[in-house]
Amino acid sequence: MDRKIRIERMEDYKKTEEVVRNAFQSEAFSDKKEHILVHRIRQSEAFVPELSLVAENVKQEIVGHVLLSKVLIVNHKQVVESLALAPVSVVPEYQNKGIGSQLIKAALTSAKNLSYQSVLVLGHQDYYPKFGFKKASTWRIKAPFDVPDEVFMALELTENSLAHVHGVVHYSQAFS
Repeated sequence: MDRKIRIERMEDYKKTEEVVRNAFQSEAFSDKKEHILVHRIRQSEAFVPELSLVAENVKQEIVGHVLLSKVLIVNHKQVVESLALAPVSVVPEYQNKGIGSQLIKAALTSAKNLSYQSVLVLGHQDYYPKFGFKKASTWRIKAPFDVPDEVFMALELTENSLAHVHGVVHYSQAFS
């Protein structure tokens, strides 16, 4: 299947939110509000337009979306900017065809090209390690809420970029 990954445009916003809503409609571990999260992130200081990507099918219909937004890793000595990967969405009829992986890889490459150093994700312990994610606790990085250690992960986009980083992740108000 031919597909194209590109930066989301303002005129895509409504369609993208529909794609996100449809992607999570039947997910058991979803609050069914991911599309609202995307909308709120876009209106926040955490939004990086170049890191909101869509996947198009051959008819140029949006069938997937990924978003990386700014977060902070904070301790009593330092504040370090990072990115959160959330959400990754693919409409049901296009799931399990590699689109999610393609979106994630493109987003990580774009983030690195924009000189971001690291990315955090709360996600499936068997899925995200294939992109290089490891337990965030490896670097003594903690989520701001209780979550199993194996599902809160981090990725260094630049080698050793988290070597001297530790603390608690502070998400944008959009996540509240």
